[in-house]
Amino acid sequence: MLKMVRSFLKDESGATAIEYGLIAALVALVGVAAFTALGTTVTGSFDAIASELCDGAGGSYTATNVDTGEAGSCSFAADDG
Repeated sequence: MLKMVRSFLKDESGATAIEYGLIAALVALVGVAAFTALGTTVTGSFDAIASELCDGAGGSYTATNVDTGEAGSCSFAADDG
């Protein structure tokens, strides 16, 4: 019985699993922080590209509203003729 207790106390495999778990959590936290920080920059870039494409097709582009989450849209004037 004493041999099993000593073996249990010397076993460090659980500590390794916890370390890997902490590393994975840290990587996830850094990823979330990076995507949050870059979110408006990426949205602005896509809006600029979409605006150019819409203008090139003869439309009028309304930019994405970051506050409400409403996506940008391209609209075309109705042809009455």
